[in-house]
Amino acid sequence: MIESIKEDLSLYLHVPFCHTKCPYCDFNTYEKIEQLIPKYIESIINDIEFWGTTLNHPITKTIFLGGGTPSYLSTSNLTKVIQSIKTNFHISENAEITIECNPGDLNHQKLENYLQIGINRLSIGVQSFDDALLTKIGRRHNSKDAISSYNQAIESGFSNVSIDLMFGLPGQTKENWINTMYQALELNPKHISLYCLTLESGTPMEAWERNGKIQVPDNDITADMYSETQKLMLQANYKHYEISNWCKEGYESIHNLTYWKNKPYIGIGPGAHSYLHPLRFWALKSPREYIKKTSFLAENSISKNFFSQSFNSKKLKDSTTIEDIEYISNNTEIIDTVMMGIRLNSGLNLSKFKTRFGISFTELFGDITTELINLGLLTLDDFNLKLTDQGRMLCSQVTSKLFETLSNERTQK
Repeated sequence: MIESIKEDLSLYLHVPFCHTKCPYCDFNTYEKIEQLIPKYIESIINDIEFWGTTLNHPITKTIFLGGGTPSYLSTSNLTKVIQSIKTNFHISENAEITIECNPGDLNHQKLENYLQIGINRLSIGVQSFDDALLTKIGRRHNSKDAISSYNQAIESGFSNVSIDLMFGLPGQTKENWINTMYQALELNPKHISLYCLTLESGTPMEAWERNGKIQVPDNDITADMYSETQKLMLQANYKHYEISNWCKEGYESIHNLTYWKNKPYIGIGPGAHSYLHPLRFWALKSPREYIKKTSFLAENSISKNFFSQSFNSKKLKDSTTIEDIEYISNNTEIIDTVMMGIRLNSGLNLSKFKTRFGISFTELFGDITTELINLGLLTLDDFNLKLTDQGRMLCSQVTSKLFETLSNERTQK
């Protein structure tokens, strides 16, 4: 049984449409299915109504429209979606409402419309200010488009704009990356997210690298890029509040902090993930199957109060767009909480950890934590455990050590 919602929710809406799919992307996104948009909007609204009613119109502190390319949708369609959320959820007075945008999609009129319907934060997928690299990674915009889009956003009245950048790109040098960073800092955005390219299996770019058609920088070079980034961000007075994210004071991504603090959220749209303790579940991945299921549910007036009844996973899947469900064990919840907590600059609060799980962090991870602190990978500051600068670059190894310790501890018991 899902526990009652005792804290504010975050809401994620997945928009799976793209003009073209980037060759490095392994997200649930599609090109050339624009004909599905009208039915998709109907389906999203049906699902919003379903979850709003099912969860008794919970207070919602953040809304994030991600993708895919949400800025691909018309303003009229976005208005319908936002209005449905406002009707079916209690939106906090100062709610953060974010939309991901491609630079080429933005203009003054569209930006002003976004503000009118309540969107107050933009996340612009700049990725690079090097035109040759942008072409190489399959982006449709150039550096001029990116700068113009950012400036138009500010001129239109947006005070909270984030830009995404990528490093470790094919053929990218450290000098090239520093150049991109200087151009980004010249814009002075309130928030910057930086991601190292990961070549995911099944993507065209992974195949190109495997077949020798492209070459990406090695780990030493990307580590240098990241290290240089930390210095530049510090000099520019950005707060490094999460391993891949920097912001001006007070401009953290509240929505993403929901994930990093292991708080409840609902995902709506094809393939969107949700977490309502003790369940993690995700929607049907195929847009066509998702649309078909929401139409069936609407036509057959499926009961919206099944969370108050006894149910099994089959009933849950039959009654919703959910494709599958995972019951979160105590061990898994501990792992998730630790993994995400130490990524934050504020760290994992060990006092709150004990309150939440009824056991001290030291009892579970004492010896290995001391070892990692002595190696300079973790630091403990006033009951807050977090990664050091060196630890951030070796995050996966640090978390693996901790999880291995937890697994051994529980096995012995």
